[in-house]
Amino acid sequence: MELELTWMAFIMLILASYRLTHLIVFDKITEFIRKPFLTTKKISPTETKEVPKSKIGYLLTCYWCAGVWSAIFLGLIYLWIPDIAKYLIFILAIAGVQAILE
Repeated sequence: MELELTWMAFIMLILASYRLTHLIVFDKITEFIRKPFLTTKKISPTETKEVPKSKIGYLLTCYWCAGVWSAIFLGLIYLWIPDIAKYLIFILAIAGVQAILE
């Protein structure tokens, strides 16, 4: 079975990947995923910063790295299980546009 990728589906995949990447790297709701792989570093007497303590931590905080993995994940589920993936992609694409408009 060959799956045709329309322009609309491609744009939705791009927007969904953008939103999923932002969700992984920045959003408070996924902080529990990043936390075990980060450590707090004091950068001044009054300021601290979360820095990766492992390669996984780096992958979870690097926007470009997480973007590649998000795109791979969404692209593969779109190809392998499109009947389920279309709902996830639809929701993430709407959230992606909303984030851009904000």
